Amino acid sequence: MANRFVIIGGGPAGNQAATTAARLGAEVTLVERDVVGGAAHLWDCIPSKAMIATGGAMNDLRRAHGMGLRQVHADLDFDALRSRIAGIEQRLEASVTGLLANQGVRMLRGSGRLLDAHHVEVETVEGTTEHIEADFVVLATGSRPRIPEWAPIDGDRVLTTRDAYPPPTLPEHLVVIGSGVTGVEFVHMFSAFGCQVTLIVSRQQVLPQKDPEVAAVLEDDFLKRGVKLFKGARATAIEVSDGGVVVRCDDGRSAAGSHALLAIGSIPNSEGLGLENAGIELDGGYVVVDHNCRSSVPHIYAAGDLSGKLPLSSVASMQGRKIAEHAMGMHAGPHRHLDYDKAASAIFTDPEIADVGLAEADAFASGRKVRVTKVPFSASAKALINDDPRGFVKIVSDPATGVVLGGSIVGRHAAELISVIGLAVTAGLRVTDIVESLFVHPALAEALADAAE
Repeated sequence: MANRFVIIGGGPAGNQAATTAARLGAEVTLVERDVVGGAAHLWDCIPSKAMIATGGAMNDLRRAHGMGLRQVHADLDFDALRSRIAGIEQRLEASVTGLLANQGVRMLRGSGRLLDAHHVEVETVEGTTEHIEADFVVLATGSRPRIPEWAPIDGDRVLTTRDAYPPPTLPEHLVVIGSGVTGVEFVHMFSAFGCQVTLIVSRQQVLPQKDPEVAAVLEDDFLKRGVKLFKGARATAIEVSDGGVVVRCDDGRSAAGSHALLAIGSIPNSEGLGLENAGIELDGGYVVVDHNCRSSVPHIYAAGDLSGKLPLSSVASMQGRKIAEHAMGMHAGPHRHLDYDKAASAIFTDPEIADVGLAEADAFASGRKVRVTKVPFSASAKALINDDPRGFVKIVSDPATGVVLGGSIVGRHAAELISVIGLAVTAGLRVTDIVESLFVHPALAEALADAAE
């Protein structure tokens, strides 16, 4: 008899686990209550990047004079943007559901919970209840925005990230609380739309977990756009009136605007899953998993945001594939486990930011000897052709062996270019492997070879 998989959550992790397990011969049931493709993916990630792309197009037009063109002005059509986002979401969901159907995956619309270690109860959107016996269970229910008690979220003036893709109306002055990845992306997109933006930065730099040189380039760009930065300020209260909002900070400062947006992290969707019925161990609401993504109950796995690992769609998808392969016996012997330290990530601001592997600051903090080489895009012919010489390429390597340990890129198409360094880190390549590669000329990728020399 085929192995029976029940997957709760249809995001990147659940989808990949479902398609991989089905391809390997398993009988798969996928339970999703909201949108197949994942709420975080299709309601957060995809809409935000669509909005950023629109803002990027507007920024390119504003810089048209640098390309030898007369200044071009573009006004935002908010309704057209809404339609564009909805169309992208619908096409992607249709693509995902079509793939699942072609693989023979059974899809149930509803909410699932564990009755015990081998039985799942599903309450469907139609109001019926179904009980399913499972040999393997994959929990991939994602996360939701974290909302502190002092934030009066109303979806109108005070927004979470879920309320802002796009918001009900275009803010005149948006106060963004939180200067991590999501926060700075919101600052970029709304300032590109022409909104006035104030960013509350609890530390002394935006992107506190990133390279200070990277953060400095982004801060400089924000200031040139007229973004106000409240550094070293932690929001403690939001006051709402008919005319707007006032965000109070712990240092006595306050920021007034038409809208406030909360971007201070997320919490896992682990409630209501019946985890206690199966004896699954949690840590701060996240399911504790091993290197194979197994929970404390060996045949029950967790992936994506629920696993407490890197909250990236790419990581979730890889976890889903690895889970299915492991459960189906493909990883019985030695194999390559997921190495979260080698996951590439990107921030879709303007300029883009991307990094992978060991960071320069972390290497020095741990006392590890590294070689750091950096090349500005101002030395790149392609960057000058694009009239966008902002940013740089930085590569971190082992001085004794030349093995590439990590790198960061700030500049146009950084999210694409980081893949070269990511491959080098994963495959254990040396800087000489990059130097001796024949890149296209002129191309931004040439800066990678220059930095590796």
